[in-house]
Amino acid sequence: MTKRVGSKLRTVGWVAIGAVAGALTTVQLQAVARNTLTPLPLEELQQLAAVFGMVKTDYVEPVDEKKLISDAISGMVSSLDPHSQYFDKKSFKEFREGTSGRFVGVGIEITMEDGLVKVVTPIEDSPAFRAGLKSGDLITRIDDTAVKGLTINEAVKLMRGEPRTKVLLSILRKDEDRSFTVTITREEIKTVSVKSRTVEPGYAWVRVSQFQERTIDDFTRKLEDLYRADPNMKGLVLDLRNDPGGLLDAAVGLSAVFLPENVTVVSTNGQLEESKFIYKAIPQHYLRRGGNDSIRRLTENTKGFYKRLPLVVLVNEGSASASEIVAGALQDHKRATVMGSQTFGKGSVQTVRPLGPDTGLKLTTARYYTPSGVSIQGKGIVPDVMVDETADGNLFAALRTREADLNNSLGSTPHGPMTDAQREAEKKREEAREEARKKLEEEARKNPGQRLVPEFGSDKDFQLQQALNRLKGQPVVVSKSQTVRPDEKKEN
Repeated sequence: MTKRVGSKLRTVGWVAIGAVAGALTTVQLQAVARNTLTPLPLEELQQLAAVFGMVKTDYVEPVDEKKLISDAISGMVSSLDPHSQYFDKKSFKEFREGTSGRFVGVGIEITMEDGLVKVVTPIEDSPAFRAGLKSGDLITRIDDTAVKGLTINEAVKLMRGEPRTKVLLSILRKDEDRSFTVTITREEIKTVSVKSRTVEPGYAWVRVSQFQERTIDDFTRKLEDLYRADPNMKGLVLDLRNDPGGLLDAAVGLSAVFLPENVTVVSTNGQLEESKFIYKAIPQHYLRRGGNDSIRRLTENTKGFYKRLPLVVLVNEGSASASEIVAGALQDHKRATVMGSQTFGKGSVQTVRPLGPDTGLKLTTARYYTPSGVSIQGKGIVPDVMVDETADGNLFAALRTREADLNNSLGSTPHGPMTDAQREAEKKREEAREEARKKLEEEARKNPGQRLVPEFGSDKDFQLQQALNRLKGQPVVVSKSQTVRPDEKKEN
């Protein structure tokens, strides 16, 4: 993917905006050209070479040269900020799988319960779905490996593999009081990032869990289905809670569904000239190469219905990056009421460039700004209406990590040491975290294996109910405890 053209080195990369390092990131193809090379610090490079030589010859046991160099690159990049990252062969493959919404596996959404893998739901028409796995099934062994003691990521890696290979799963089905084994043949799985349903007559709910290559097509199809079912719909709730990000063009496209054509959705600004860009609600800025304009089709087929329909956007501390772009654009243009909790605050842009066929570099190159010119880096989107996640308050929100909590995170502007007021605010947040930890442990003991926060989109979803009240013009139960968390300065 890298080639020389005359004296120029051209690379094809991705502009990425992601929630956390290693998580799904927001990606768009971008061509980058370099005409000159930055002068290298020869003395420091000589020191690096000297250290490499000493480790190679003097360390207590032989070391892998390639691993030493890979670790050196990784350390250099990861020390910059939480989102810059060196991709080795394995992590680059996982990164590309995450943004494409495709991977090779058995096809189940999972969580952990009592140290075992619990099936949340089998993905429709996946190998697991066809094998008869059900929601609530517990996976006790994966081939010859006991699941007890594994992390969820370790379990996922064991279930993934090459196409047409087999994996043996041992299943405990509690409601039938039986255990059994099932052999499943792995195949490419296409994840679905959009869910929707009519929650009550005249009102619909659409959830976007991440922004992938297929998200806009899936999203527009869901909206077409909702329109066909009820062309007189009165309101829509767009649920972006716990959405960690995804493709930048998908965020621009989703915003364009609801906004007038040609208005600004988001802008970026950084040191590189190509990082200074304004993304608008136009096909050129959201269509992928060779893609069909399903947004224009939706607008034409519904006669612009979704550009007028009353809209509420739900966000929380887990809404990051691309989901913050959408919430910020719809809020700034006064197209929707944003409700919930202050968002993650991930407002920096990463460019991902291949270093070869199997490795790459994700480097922070810019900050992004809402249409009104506001950077949300370290602060996030502040909802128009603060609403707690349950009727009893935001029980465990204090435990959720936000951008400002990450080591080496950028501020919205360059900054100096923390003030006494900021130290005091951090002390209070740590006290709130400790209180939430104790409450979580207490609730987990009282209700083992039970959900402590209602499922998004269910009839027990308190924030969804308040969003519906807003659309109907009825009273909303506003949070009495949430306060705006400002952009924070950290010790350097």
